[in-house]
Amino acid sequence: MTSRGQLLERAFGRPRGGIGRAGGAVMAWMNAPTERHTAAVAAPTGTERVLVLGPGPGIGLAAVARRAGLVIGVDPSEEMLAACRRRCADAVAAGTVLLRRGGAESNPLDDASVDVVLSVNNLPLWTDRHAALAETFRVSRPGARLVLSAHQKWLPGSGDTLAAELEAAGFRDVRMWTWDPPRAPRAAQLAARVPDASGE
Repeated sequence: MTSRGQLLERAFGRPRGGIGRAGGAVMAWMNAPTERHTAAVAAPTGTERVLVLGPGPGIGLAAVARRAGLVIGVDPSEEMLAACRRRCADAVAAGTVLLRRGGAESNPLDDASVDVVLSVNNLPLWTDRHAALAETFRVSRPGARLVLSAHQKWLPGSGDTLAAELEAAGFRDVRMWTWDPPRAPRAAQLAARVPDASGE
């Protein structure tokens, strides 16, 4: 990895140290509209369990916590988990937000344990998308919903490729569209679902 790549990894991929905290502040400002928009698209209910992959500084986590019964944030960065604890302190204390260290490719959750999975600007950081999507499918209950968002210019692969990868992992009804947030590059958004108990 180049020195520039290492810097970006420390700031945004797996934020740590002062650079990671600065990266978290940038993410909180730039990604906030997309985080809230993605939460609204997923529309979790008060009885649903939601997994947020890579919650970063916790903007989307806080938005989802106002809608869902339980929200679980999984992030590889202790710096970002600490930021989530601060931002969602009341919900963490109440037990409606849980934080776990891990990643999309190594999810610490149980099989079939969540109803909704959300992720914003995390997809391009997945080192093994096939493993990450397989893990996401594993932790999702029958009928669960998946909503992913990423800067379109940094999307890893074409929309058709990503749709095929989602379907290969077991997801159905894959949709992709774009959204223009007020202070960030155009976002590519993907939605899919897990087949229900009948297989449909």
